[in-house]
Amino acid sequence: MSSARDYGSLLAEKTPELIRSEEQNRLYTEMLEELLRKSEPTPAEKKLAELLAVLIEDFESKHYELDAAGPLDVIRHLMEENGLRQKDLADVFGTESIVSEVLNGKRQLTREHIQRFSRRFGVSPAAFF
Repeated sequence: MSSARDYGSLLAEKTPELIRSEEQNRLYTEMLEELLRKSEPTPAEKKLAELLAVLIEDFESKHYELDAAGPLDVIRHLMEENGLRQKDLADVFGTESIVSEVLNGKRQLTREHIQRFSRRFGVSPAAFF
């Protein structure tokens, strides 16, 4: 996509609409991933990515039932997504031993841990409750 294209041109080319099938969901997900891989997306591409994300989220929320993630699930997911090991979270928890205790369920997350984790990863503190 050329950086000169405007949002209307992208919409005319891609014609996004409500997702009604698994195949359409897969195609929209691929389009979104392609846009997210761009190092410098245009404002129009950013808008299209936002629209695709909303359409995908709408479809998946109606078709896939997910179990609620607990705080440790959230931490493990963020670690995996960011290629982190336990020792990489010492700045959030204070020491590597506290990281280990929290991840092994021997110690509860504190309010300060949640605040630091939220700031570092840009997630809502509500994700931990």
